[in-house]
Amino acid sequence: MTPDGRYFAVRGRLWRCADPALEPGERAALTRELMAARRSKGEAMRRGDEAAREAARARVDAAKHALGERGPVWWTDGAPDFNRHMARNTPYAEWFAALPDGTD
Repeated sequence: MTPDGRYFAVRGRLWRCADPALEPGERAALTRELMAARRSKGEAMRRGDEAAREAARARVDAAKHALGERGPVWWTDGAPDFNRHMARNTPYAEWFAALPDGTD
């Protein structure tokens, strides 16, 4: 996780964290919905059901927006959003370069 808690890195790419201001119960419920929607999407893809896949994708997107992982940023200092950017191409490059191998 970046020092400011806004992102975590996976294979060098930054992904926005959930809004830390969410109540724990709300966050847990939204996370459960996100996981259920992802399972539904996978099941629909295995069945070849395009309509169900699109419905599940919409559920995933809605849950991610509610968690603050997509859509408007949850921080208020005016800093830009680097979601989905490669860490090396952002102001987090020095932080990322200092990570021990294998921790991203």
